[in-house]
Formats: sequence, structure tokens, C-alpha cells
Amino acid sequence: MHTKQSKQPSLELPLYQPPAPLHDPSLSQQLGWVAGILFLATALALFLLGQSPAWSSLIGNLSINFLAMVVEALPFMLIGSLAGGLIEVFVPVHLVDRVFGHHHLRSILLAGGMGLAFPVCECAIVPVVRRLLGKGVPLGAAITFLLSGPIVNVVVAASTAIAYSYNWQVVILRLGSGYVIAVILGLVLGWIWQRGQALVPDLETRSVSSCGHEHCATGAETHGSLFGRICHALEHALDDFFAIAFYLVIGAFIAAFVRSTFSLEFFSGLSASPWQAIVVMMVMALMLNLCSEADAFIAAGFRGLLPASAQLAFMVLGPMLDIKLLLMYMGLFRARFIAVAAFSIVVTVFAAMLALHYLFPVSF
Repeated sequence: MHTKQSKQPSLELPLYQPPAPLHDPSLSQQLGWVAGILFLATALALFLLGQSPAWSSLIGNLSINFLAMVVEALPFMLIGSLAGGLIEVFVPVHLVDRVFGHHHLRSILLAGGMGLAFPVCECAIVPVVRRLLGKGVPLGAAITFLLSGPIVNVVVAASTAIAYSYNWQVVILRLGSGYVIAVILGLVLGWIWQRGQALVPDLETRSVSSCGHEHCATGAETHGSLFGRICHALEHALDDFFAIAFYLVIGAFIAAFVRSTFSLEFFSGLSASPWQAIVVMMVMALMLNLCSEADAFIAAGFRGLLPASAQLAFMVLGPMLDIKLLLMYMGLFRARFIAVAAFSIVVTVFAAMLALHYLFPVSF
């Protein structure tokens, strides 16, 4: 008797095979806990010092600056977390694979302009990128979107135009510089680093079909009622919000201390030469932790005082890297990758602005 052999169903592999889970905490997580303990100890010491008349003025300014930064950033953080949760639940893996999975260069070029469709600032983009990485977006494309999104978007273009009295040359140079620099860094860092080397363990070991929640592992994200899926998206958003807000608070505290201690006149007085002016404005961008939708108004205050390249350096570097972002990146990347990426960002922005100043001199 002849019997038909039943065909075995083919198994569709995920975009990447997750490595074995790591049981030891990463260096980024360890540094995060150390930073949290130091933050609490310092905050307590400053609170006690604030009772003294000699310190009351400084502590008062520090408190105002700290609260202003946190209040300014938290709404955008919440929007970004909600966007990330919706991406996790409603964006299917096969769509991500189709857009980003097969053409490395195309995915990076596309990611550089995604901010035009998803206009978010630097605080909001971190949880969005966290979810995109969990979906299997290539590392290079994620880095590109992380760096370009807060610059290459319509809200930033509008605020920059208003700050510079609708001088569209400034807008084009800022968005164009941000796009080119982000694409270059995405290509280089994505080519040198592997996902497992760059991402923190909870992102490195996460399968594209499972993020750790039971309903995600069983495929319930793409089935069930709309209300249930929205609830799942809110759960993801809550996870991302608290994962990133931890670093936001610490970074805002450090930036508030810098703002309360140094004045803008201290930095502007050092602009003796173009390259020094660029360095000074880059230092200010790193320390002041301004939102990308408002920093153009600060840069515009240096018109006629500093060269255009220095003003652009401030508006390009700030949304890519500052004290607040440096700590928020610890929720995504390992400490060694953050160090290399931060150095690469600073060097690339400095070289680009220096080249702009000498090869394509502009003034505004």
C-alpha cells in the first residue's frame, strides 16, 4: 500500500537569530545604577546646602532650570513612548523587513529622512528607536534615524525659519548638514559594529516576534480586538517611558547645574578664531541640553558675533548629542559603543562645520 508523505510546514525565520540571554548586567546598566545613586546623594546634599543663605541663590537657579528641562522634555518623551508602543503592536515585522531588511544603503538613506514623516525631538526619538530596534531594523538605519530625526523634520524647519527671520538658507544648511552627517555615521557605525556588540542585552536578545510579554510571544499582537491591542501598545509605551526617563532626569540635573554655573557670555568671549568658535558652540550644545525645536532661538542670538559655521555646529550637534542624550543612550547601547559613537559624532560635526566655513563660506 502506497501512502502519501505529508509535507512538513516550512518555518519562517526571523530577521535575526537572537543569541543566548546574558545573565550579567551590562556595563551601561551598572553605570546607570551608579549614576542614580550619585544623583540621589548629590540632590540630597544640595537640598541641605540650599538652607544656607550663601547657597540659596545657586540652588534656586538650579532647581528652576532642572524643573524647566524636565517639564519641557517629558511631554515629548511621552509622545515618543506612545509612538514606540504603537509601532511595536501595529507595525508588522514583514513590513519592517520589506523596507529595511535587504538594502543596507537604501535603508540608511530612507531612515535619514524619516523625521519628515515622524517629526519628533531628541527626547521623543529614543523610545521610538528602541522599538524599531526590537522590530529588527538594522543598526545602521536605527543610528541614522536617531541622529537625523530631531533635525530633519518640519517642526524644526519651521522653528529655525522663525528664529532666523525666515532666512531659508539657514534652514536648508541645518537640515542638509544633519541629514548628510547622520547618513555618514549610520553607514560607518553600522558597518563596523554588529547588533550584539552595540545593543544592551534586553534589546540584543529580543526576538523580533517577542519582546518579553507573553501576549507578544504568542502572536496576540496581530490578533484580537482593537481595544486589546491598544492596551498592549500602552504597556510597551510604559516600559519604554520608565526605561528612558531614568536617564533623562539625571542628564537634566547635570545640565541644570552647568547652566546655573556658567553664563553664555563666558562662552561667547572665547571666540577668537573660527575653529575656536565652532568648538565653543559645540561645548555649549553638549552642556545646555536644549530641545531641537527651540535651540535655533539661542543660536540666532549669536548672529553678528560668531560665524555661521559655529551657529550651525550648535544646531546640528545638540540634537545628536548632549549630556541628557548621552545618558538616555545607555537605555539602548553598550557603554563602549556609546563612547565610540559620541567621539565619532563630535569629530564628524567639527570636520563638517570647518569644511563648510572654509569651502562654502556663508554668513547670516
